[in-house]
Formats: sequence, C-alpha cells, structure tokens
Amino acid sequence: MAQEDQPGRPAKSGKTREDRLKAALKANLARRKAQSRARAKDQARDTGTSAGAGNNKDA
Repeated sequence: MAQEDQPGRPAKSGKTREDRLKAALKANLARRKAQSRARAKDQARDTGTSAGAGNNKDA
C-alpha cells in the first residue's frame, strides 16, 4: 500500500523491472552465443578444419 500512495511511481514497478531484466538477459545470451560462434569459426579457420573439411578423403 505504501507504494500506491507515492505519486510519480508506477503501481506495476515490479513487472516493468522483470521485463527489463528479462530483456537484458535475452540480449546478453544472444551476445554470448554470437561470441561463441565467432570464436568457433576463427578456431576452425586457424586449424584448417571445418564441418565439411574432414569428409574429403581423396585429397
């Protein structure tokens, strides 16, 4: 009840905070996945291996 009496403060501040945290977590996860993919791609390029490179036994 104390929060409802304060002017200028939204009644659903907990919900909006949860939404902000959810969005931040989602963005952080997407950034970490992109970084992981980039590192894996760089390692594959540096070592000369990729998903399809091991299948060529005639070379």
